[in-house]
Amino acid sequence: MSANCQSCGMPLNKDPKKGGMNADGSLSTTYCSLCYENGEFLHPNFSASEMQSHCVEQLKKKGMPNVMAWLFTRGIPKLDRWTV
Repeated sequence: MSANCQSCGMPLNKDPKKGGMNADGSLSTTYCSLCYENGEFLHPNFSASEMQSHCVEQLKKKGMPNVMAWLFTRGIPKLDRWTV
């Protein structure tokens, strides 16, 4: 099991559903429920930089300062989804 979602970087233990859902109904140990559902990405056409921007905006909506949100998302381009 990956410690973090390999699409957005969120720690999987912080995911309310503890992971996304594979097409067969099993729990994904690679992607979170905010990125992956029914075996498909919720944002299939995003680039890594678009995912970073999306995540920064979501973190800011939750009250995180812009600089902190950027720091939390700077590793996204190195995650498996974006390097394969």
